[in-house]
Amino acid sequence: MPSVVQSVAERLVRNVERVLVGKRGVVELAVVALLCEGHVLVEDVPGIGKTTLARALARSIGGTFRRLQCTPDLLPSDVTGVSVFDQRTADFTFRPGPIFANVVLADEINRATPRTQSAVLEAMQEAQVSADGVTRPLPRPFVVLATQNPIELEGTFPLPEAQLDRFLMRLSVGYPSEADEEALVARGAAATAEVLGAVVSTDEVLSAIADSAAVRIHDDVRRYLVRLTRATREDADVRLGASPRATLALHRASQTWAAIQGRDYVVPDDVKRLAVCVLAHRLIASLEARLRGRDAAAIVESILDKIPVPVAP
Repeated sequence: MPSVVQSVAERLVRNVERVLVGKRGVVELAVVALLCEGHVLVEDVPGIGKTTLARALARSIGGTFRRLQCTPDLLPSDVTGVSVFDQRTADFTFRPGPIFANVVLADEINRATPRTQSAVLEAMQEAQVSADGVTRPLPRPFVVLATQNPIELEGTFPLPEAQLDRFLMRLSVGYPSEADEEALVARGAAATAEVLGAVVSTDEVLSAIADSAAVRIHDDVRRYLVRLTRATREDADVRLGASPRATLALHRASQTWAAIQGRDYVVPDDVKRLAVCVLAHRLIASLEARLRGRDAAAIVESILDKIPVPVAP
C-alpha cells in the first residue's frame, strides 16, 4: 500500500506534468519543497515554464495563487498589505497583500529593492506578516517560488546570502528536448495551468507534511548528512560554507524524498539526490575557484564523491 505522502506526491506530479512537459525531475523537487513548506528559487531564462510550475502547483492543491511582479518601485506594503480607513466604521481595515496565499510567485525577485525583499524575507522565514504593529499568520501550506533571470543583471539587486539561505532549494527548469517541445507545441492552449483542477486538498497536503516529518533517519545517515554540510565550510574553494540552517533543510528534504519513494526511513541516496539543489546556492565559491570555472554545484558534487557513504552492518 502506498503511503499518504507517496499518493499525494504522485497525484501532484502527474497533474503538473500535464502542462510542464518533460520536466518530471523538476516537478518532483518542487513537490518536495511543497511538502516541506520550503521555498524555491528558480533561476533560469524567461519562457521556460517557471510561472506555469507555480500556477500548476497552486491549482493542483486547490489553493490560492498570487503573483508578485517585482520591480524597483514595488513597496513592502504592496507585498504585505495595507490598512485603509473605512469611513463607515470610522476605523482602519487591513487589506491583505498578495503574500497571503498558499503559493506565491515572486517573479524576478532580484529586481525588487532590498527593503521590499526584506518584507518577503519575514514571510518566508516566519510564515507570518507584521503590519501596523499586528502580526498575522499566513495560510498553510505556504510556499514562495521566486524566479530570477541569470542573464539580465542591469537594474537588479542581488539577493543577499541571508535571503538565499531562506530558500530550501534552487532549481533550473532548462530547455525542453526537441521531442518535448514538439509535444508542447502540439498541445497549444491546452498546455496552460488554467486547464488543471485540484487533485488533492490542502488538508491532504498538511497531512502529508506531518507524515513526512515523522520519517526515521538512522544515526549513521544523520552523521553522513552533517559531514556533508560541514565539509562545505572546510573546502579550500569555498569562501562561505553552508549554515546549520542548510543542514536542517537537507535533513527535512531527505525525509520528504524518502516518504515520496514509499519508505519510512532515509537512506544515503536520498541525501545525495538532494544535496546539490539544497546546498549549492548557499555557498560562495572563492574567486580562484570561479576563475577556474568551478562553481558551487561542482564543489558540492566533489564533496559527495569524497565523503564516505555509510553502509548497513
